[in-house]
Amino acid sequence: MEDAENHCLVLHDGCPYGEFMRYSTALLERVHGRCQHLKRPLVDAPAAQRDPAVIETVSTMLREIETRGLDAVRDYSRALDNDDRRDFELSFDDVATSGRRLPRDLREAIELGADRTQAFAREQRSHLFGFETELSPGLVTGTRYVPVARVGAYLPAGRFPLTASAFMTVGVAKTAGVSTVVACTPPQPHGGANDAVLYAAHLSGVDRVFVLGGVQALAAMAFGLLGELPVDMLVGAGNAYVAEAKRQLFGAVAIDLLAGPSEVAVLSDETADPEIVAADLLGQAEHGTNSPAALVTTSEEHGHAVIAAVDRQLQSLATEPIAGPAWRDYGVVTIADDREVAALLVDDLAPEHLEIITADDDWYHGRLQNYGSVFLGPWSTVAYSDKGMAGTNHVLPTAGGAKHSAGLSVSRYLKPLTYQRISREATPALAHAVQVISDSEGMAAHSATATRRLALYAAEDAVVE
Repeated sequence: MEDAENHCLVLHDGCPYGEFMRYSTALLERVHGRCQHLKRPLVDAPAAQRDPAVIETVSTMLREIETRGLDAVRDYSRALDNDDRRDFELSFDDVATSGRRLPRDLREAIELGADRTQAFAREQRSHLFGFETELSPGLVTGTRYVPVARVGAYLPAGRFPLTASAFMTVGVAKTAGVSTVVACTPPQPHGGANDAVLYAAHLSGVDRVFVLGGVQALAAMAFGLLGELPVDMLVGAGNAYVAEAKRQLFGAVAIDLLAGPSEVAVLSDETADPEIVAADLLGQAEHGTNSPAALVTTSEEHGHAVIAAVDRQLQSLATEPIAGPAWRDYGVVTIADDREVAALLVDDLAPEHLEIITADDDWYHGRLQNYGSVFLGPWSTVAYSDKGMAGTNHVLPTAGGAKHSAGLSVSRYLKPLTYQRISREATPALAHAVQVISDSEGMAAHSATATRRLALYAAEDAVVE
């Protein structure tokens, strides 16, 4: 195909899109001549968690921990986190009293976030209920929602401690009815855990907390090395090594999702305040130097105004060393000819977080299908969910995953288990059909499970007669 990028006006030269939130070639062909880029990414690189060096490092660590157990966990903790403790678990009192060591306003904000997130999860749970139905006389089928038994939550506390992570992982799991939730959080420079993260975990109902970070934390939970049986599910965000560990452990355990760098898209028009749009783009760009931020707009003037506002705000932003490179290298601004094209562009990006600030918010909300979570109107911002205040879950799919998957929710911790109860009277019709299909497939044992029941049915009928 002809280079689709050349169909768009580009004010900032750069490379084609890499393995991040990006437009597909097929979409660019479809909207040929109906959009233009005011800014596009400068970097073309694979997602960090698919780096071959990361994959090999994680594979080696998991093999060694599975073989050597806690000794290997302690070695890695000492080497990677400069932590030489032998007992990683915090006492109940250490966790329960963590709030006392926090400023009052922070403590109250954490309490509000925990309450809101659990309230939303409870409402979700109330709409998930089992059922039973009789498909035909004597053929009764149904579904029961049963929580997984054990969950391991990873609570990041690196450069930016993600205080609200416990709300989304521990709190929602407990609301779903998970009986045991253990959590691991990396040691801080002072050697202990981050008190805000601990307090969030405590309010969320965590059962046990371990000061243990990285790949070794996930492996210890998955392999049952922390005085618990192996967990059934691993949840929580982390760096590229944590994400790769979850990918390699998937199958042995369930996972929430495979998340890459945090990302945001804003869909706005001339009615939106460029300063607000710029602030919200940078709000997610500060997650990391490879966090993509995209603006899709139907107004070229608005697009230019947002770019100018981003440049101004970066000059005084304390996290400019992070957000600046993220915007420069991975930011994109696209102008759509009309709202139909804008909707096509956004659905193709399938962003983790989507903000809609337009004169047609309801139309876009009804039209769009691919996003992790959507924030409607000028008074909504991603940060409200990031910090747990909106109640919705911020563990969301990235890198286009929203095209096929939803984010973490109370339903992810529940297994919809089906059952069937067949009466004697329903047997002839079912058994005959199974016999016919099984015989056509050459599956004699399957056929026999049906024909033996047919024979039993006939024998019982003969006795009655």
